[in-house]
Amino acid sequence: MKKLIVLASLFLAFHYSSGDTLINEFRTINNQAFRAGEVLKFRIHYGILDAGEATLEVQPEIQKFGGRDCYHVIGSGNSVGAFNWFFKVKDRYESIVDKQAIIPWYFIRRVNEGGYKINQNVSFNHYSDSASSEKKTIAIPDNTQDLISAFYYARTIDFENAKPGDIFPINGYIDDEVYPMNLKYIGKEEIKSKKGTFKCIKLRPMLQEGRVFKEQEDMTIWVSDDKNHIPVRVQTDVLVGSIKMDLVDYSNLLNTPAVQ
Repeated sequence: MKKLIVLASLFLAFHYSSGDTLINEFRTINNQAFRAGEVLKFRIHYGILDAGEATLEVQPEIQKFGGRDCYHVIGSGNSVGAFNWFFKVKDRYESIVDKQAIIPWYFIRRVNEGGYKINQNVSFNHYSDSASSEKKTIAIPDNTQDLISAFYYARTIDFENAKPGDIFPINGYIDDEVYPMNLKYIGKEEIKSKKGTFKCIKLRPMLQEGRVFKEQEDMTIWVSDDKNHIPVRVQTDVLVGSIKMDLVDYSNLLNTPAVQ
């Protein structure tokens, strides 16, 4: 995977050093939520079953991609215990995320869920507003996110003056198409976790119904009501049941968490 990322970076750097003029028109995000080296760990429950574990890691080293400073984020998830007997899961996602603009340059998706497999590499070109996978190249709006970078961008959003029902727009790339991944602000709520009790912001992504989710607003996310905006709980109804993901550990946060 590292070779793929290096090759993509070299291609992008060569393409724009061979005659094209680079004009930095990218946005600058005031990121006070996360930093290189952050690790978040979660436990996943499927109904009453202890089903899996997941980790999100921002690698400690800042990488150069096409001449730009980037975070390298790795997300992994796997099934555990009895859940392995009837539906084994081993997933891995990687995203090269622009440090200034919090947009993706390269996305790797490796899915193995009950024998269903996806192997996908996507290269984002935000100079030409396009994204290319093994299957095709499509046009994308400015600041389009992949599945991983969308999560980290959402953490940088300022919800201080948000009111219930407010919508925060995000465009997301999924399976060679662009879909809205907008966030709806619901309110505030306290959530108990293994790390303590967090005051949380309650959000609902406006998801595409029918593919995995029953309805457009079947997922709810509680993020800490502090500068970190770390997800404390994610709960959703899917086509074949319900899933809950709870925060169990974290390290190297950018800010001291507001936990009781």
